[in-house]
Amino acid sequence: MEITSVTICPCSKEMKKLYDEWFNFADSDGDGRITGNDAIKFFSLSNLPREDLKQVWALADAKRQGFLDLQEFCTAMQLVSLAQAGHTINQDLLNSELDWENVKPPQMQGLTEKLSKKKNKLKKADSLNESKKLQAIQSSYWFASSTSSQKIQSSSVTSIIDGLKRLYNQKLKPLETTYHFNDFVSPPLANSDFDAKPMVMLLGQYSTGKTTFIKHILKSNYPGAHIGPEPTTDRFVVIMSGPDERSIPGNTIAVQADMPFGGLTSFGTAFLSKFECSQMPHPLLEHITLVDTPGVLSGEKQRTQRSYDFTGVTSWFAAKCDLILLLFDPHKLDVSDEFKRVISSLRGHDDKIRVVLNKADQVDTQQLMRIYGALMWSLSKVLNTPEVTRVYVGSFNDKPSNEAIAGPMGRELFEREHDDLLADLKDIPKKACDRRINEFVKRARAAKMNAYIISHLKKEMPIMIGKARTQQRLIDNLEDEFRKVQREFHIPAGDFPNVEHFREILKGYNIDRFEKLKPQKIKVVDDMLSYDIPELLRSFRNPYDR
Repeated sequence: MEITSVTICPCSKEMKKLYDEWFNFADSDGDGRITGNDAIKFFSLSNLPREDLKQVWALADAKRQGFLDLQEFCTAMQLVSLAQAGHTINQDLLNSELDWENVKPPQMQGLTEKLSKKKNKLKKADSLNESKKLQAIQSSYWFASSTSSQKIQSSSVTSIIDGLKRLYNQKLKPLETTYHFNDFVSPPLANSDFDAKPMVMLLGQYSTGKTTFIKHILKSNYPGAHIGPEPTTDRFVVIMSGPDERSIPGNTIAVQADMPFGGLTSFGTAFLSKFECSQMPHPLLEHITLVDTPGVLSGEKQRTQRSYDFTGVTSWFAAKCDLILLLFDPHKLDVSDEFKRVISSLRGHDDKIRVVLNKADQVDTQQLMRIYGALMWSLSKVLNTPEVTRVYVGSFNDKPSNEAIAGPMGRELFEREHDDLLADLKDIPKKACDRRINEFVKRARAAKMNAYIISHLKKEMPIMIGKARTQQRLIDNLEDEFRKVQREFHIPAGDFPNVEHFREILKGYNIDRFEKLKPQKIKVVDDMLSYDIPELLRSFRNPYDR
């Protein structure tokens, strides 16, 4: 089964050329996006009912970004044409076997005249501007920079993601900087973190089929992939879309401003030498990024220390990822100490975790039932949550299921589980925008929490004598200080960071140099959560809901 994360309706080269002209006409800001206001003006030329246009927008803007790019605009135009022909606009229509490339362009009333007028205006403007162009370039050359030619100004907001960038830089980042959030909790965010494609990370002990799983959904090996019965993937590999097949070393990819991996430099050269980016052209990778990881060690192997902080790296990726797949082998259900530490490092991201019992066709039905029960028991000892974790059972490789072993019932079960997991992956790009908002709000709450803790520790320090002794007492009794903060600000106990992790970082600081609590900075973030983000969501919802 092929995975396409967002349904895109193909159109012929002639139609794409026509829609490109329409797209440029409808794009009032010239930023390569059709916003809600642009859509209301342009789509109204179709004379379709508002309800039909609402459905067209909802299906075209499947990722809920609040705007349409050129490909999504082409899809919208084809849907408008079908609506004019009497088709019901819904998801079933997108999934139907229509001959999309031969769908005729929609009838847009008065568009031809409008395009002609715009062309004439552009010709006149070009002739006037040509004589002034050289003078303008010469007069502005002294202050021009490499970023001055960007179409999108920093103050403009043309989508939910752009709005989150502005809110972060103007309102949240100052609070993080003041109270050292970047050292205690998470590195600062760059524009590439907001623009990055959704990520899926695979974790598991060696030989549980992580790389094979990736090969299965891509229908091909990625550059540098190795598959074998013993540990073969010895590094973190990010599989991304690219114009050709190539591998990029970790040191190179971590310093690229357009890549969201700058924070990995904090793990040092030892890790970056075990980090790699594989690029290849693939339709799935245009919408999501996959992260292959080294097999978690067990037995005597786990006693050998890695040259970098393995659990720290997995925790960093967990914060960035939209989905985390924990893979298990029916013959390796034991959770080693290292695997337990890795799963513990995923705390706070439980909603992203899915469990995959892979290679299930290697056992019969009776054994599978017992193995499933044993797996759930093992997970209950590690995942400290009362909710039942979703477990997918199957054999995710390109080999046909062994019907003699699995039986007809097992084969049907595997196919259903297979389809459910692929559907989960397929929904990731559609939910990516919602996930960005959710992670942003979580980060804002964590930044407030960090500010409360840091300012409380500062307040406990004496003015003159005994500062060193007081600092040591605060570090030793950090749990008690957390409880004081909890009572003072009425914060749920589950929102506090890991005490041991916080204590280790705190040892490298002089608490007396921390900032006191600045209520105004807290109020700015509170207002952002209460007013700015809801207003942002209202501004970029379906324009036909207004």
